[in-house]
Amino acid sequence: MIFLLIILLLILAGGAFVLGQYNGLVKQKNLVQESWHQVDVELKRRHDLIPNLVNTVQGYAQHESGTLQDVMKARSAAMNAGSPHEAAAAEGELSQALGRLIAVSEAYPDLKANQNFIALQNELTATEDRIASARRYYNANVRELNTKIETVPSKFFAGMAGATRADYFEAEDAALETPNVQFGPGGASAAPQVSFDPNAGQLPASTQPPAATQAPPAAAPEQIPTPEPQAQPVQQPQQPPQQPYGQ
Repeated sequence: MIFLLIILLLILAGGAFVLGQYNGLVKQKNLVQESWHQVDVELKRRHDLIPNLVNTVQGYAQHESGTLQDVMKARSAAMNAGSPHEAAAAEGELSQALGRLIAVSEAYPDLKANQNFIALQNELTATEDRIASARRYYNANVRELNTKIETVPSKFFAGMAGATRADYFEAEDAALETPNVQFGPGGASAAPQVSFDPNAGQLPASTQPPAATQAPPAAAPEQIPTPEPQAQPVQQPQQPPQQPYGQ
């Protein structure tokens, strides 16, 4: 009887262990799917902002059709991307195209001052921040799932749970930096745009402020020799003249 009870306890313990491994893999697989959904929502928000941004720029920069077409092509490729790996590559191309689009605004002061353009650019920046946050959460869950699949004992139950390795979303969104703007001979006169690397700690040599001209050292005041004190003659006390004796 005791032997049968021990066997029953071992079976129950083994079943609980298998069930725990299975449930852990299923839970982690679902977390990966849910976190990718969050990334996808923010990516779609980004894609939805682009047409309005392109239309706003087009109203002021009709001659930038090539840049505008590149943005729309990159957007289409990003929307049609399948796996996270493909989406990462497509979103990287879209970020570069958006960077060139934003750079166009530097040559059009009226566009830079347009309130709709400013609002869209701010919304795009906020969306980029949310994408970065969602990406970190997704990649953390992918790392956890892949670790479970590759390590013992959970790797033996991955097939049972239908868990497979997931792809990381490793796209680093390119910063929307403004490059140098070149004005043609007939263009409006403007101060040259200078790119500044915050990590370098100084401006390029061509833009360094001129060093302050050092004034020649002031001439030292003439040294007036101090007269040495002269010894004063010692005055002997005067004695009264002696009277002749007997007078």
